[in-house]
Amino acid sequence: MDEIAANWKTVADTLRDGLLVVDRNGNILAVNAATETLTGYKAEELIGKSCRVLNCTGCKTVGNTDLDEPWCKLFTVGKSRDKKCQITGKDKHIVQILKSATVLRDKLGAVVGAVETLTDMSEIERQHQEITSLRKIFMLDDGFHGILGKSEVMQKLFGLIDNVSMSDAPVMIHGQSGTGKEMVARAIHLSSHRRKNSFIKVNCAALNENLLESELFGHVKGAFTGADQLRIGRFEAAHNGTLFLDEIGDIPLSIQVKLLRVLEEKEIERVGDNTPIPVDVRVVTATNRDLDQLIAAGAFRKDFYFRINVFPLYCPTLAERREDLPIIVQHFISNNNSFSKDKKLNGVTAGAMEKLWRYPWPGNIRELRNAIDYAFVLCPQGEIDVQHLPPKIANSGEFPNTSGRRHTDVLGAKDQLIDALCRTGGNQSEAARLLGVSRVTVWKRIRKYGIDLERDLF
Repeated sequence: MDEIAANWKTVADTLRDGLLVVDRNGNILAVNAATETLTGYKAEELIGKSCRVLNCTGCKTVGNTDLDEPWCKLFTVGKSRDKKCQITGKDKHIVQILKSATVLRDKLGAVVGAVETLTDMSEIERQHQEITSLRKIFMLDDGFHGILGKSEVMQKLFGLIDNVSMSDAPVMIHGQSGTGKEMVARAIHLSSHRRKNSFIKVNCAALNENLLESELFGHVKGAFTGADQLRIGRFEAAHNGTLFLDEIGDIPLSIQVKLLRVLEEKEIERVGDNTPIPVDVRVVTATNRDLDQLIAAGAFRKDFYFRINVFPLYCPTLAERREDLPIIVQHFISNNNSFSKDKKLNGVTAGAMEKLWRYPWPGNIRELRNAIDYAFVLCPQGEIDVQHLPPKIANSGEFPNTSGRRHTDVLGAKDQLIDALCRTGGNQSEAARLLGVSRVTVWKRIRKYGIDLERDLF
């Protein structure tokens, strides 16, 4: 044993993992050959230096009463096992490692130092990234955190989400209703270092001013009538996680002021209390409104807008990514199949897909999902065909002019009107122009045929 102890350096240099020995102040006493390879430093460049020279992201420091300087948390807990970290090499490159550490004690049990093992995880991490990339390209899972899309515009969006997830910068998601803004917000959260903590959503348009303030910041008992107990708000619930404020364009000016203060000072006050509570929250907002117009009208604060719009993202409409229709349609069919005990459909016919392709999709992904749910009910087996689609979709697009009549002549009066309204996104004046009648006539026919603009069009 004495012989082995005398030749510990030779033994240590046979290890494939890096080995690092430090004293109780964190100064490096010895390293093996694998540590030199891993970090790019020679042993003589490390020995005598603080272990902080490697800038390990897994190190935690706490206050020390004996020394007026930070103290490694390892010496308070005794050991650390299999912690994923990053260290910075001599040439400033980042190395992914798996670190384990334990303290060293003398014969009397006093701590004299620590030994750390560093396992290089760079190749495993690279392979993991390649697999993730291939899954995105070939759709081997449920897309990018549940968002489906092979189109160029969606691949660009996925790349932007990956980039912004590496920081805590506020993100504002722009896009029409039904384009999946909440899913994008959730993807940002799941791609970030906050993924293990809460993702909290607040629909700002669904609450009045007083309720929204209480919902965001919480309240103390007796703060207002009905406040019979203390309640924490969404900011506190999202601490160390992500808070998604949907429909941000609908919040009152008074709440905008308070949100601006929270974003600047990173602390909140519950309604009815003046005690500041620190919060660490990543804020993501979304809107389908033109905030520039709201600012010009005095309904939205410019300083608040600039604070939350640090990194804007745009969710493309379904019409802008029609090439994604087949995979999204099949995804919705598969979902229906999984919830149905008695019916399993195979897909859609070429004719039905053509109708889906031609339709303008004013309601975007949400409307497509409803259309497939509708077709799933009507289709008895096999594939969804044109006759199983909602009338507004089945009757949309150009019709063959084989009889010398206009395509609208082929349809009944009610279907003509629905077709015209679908083509114009529900604009009754434009629909009247297409039909060659007055707007009043369109309005009367809507009442006559009992057309529900929300149900039958969107």
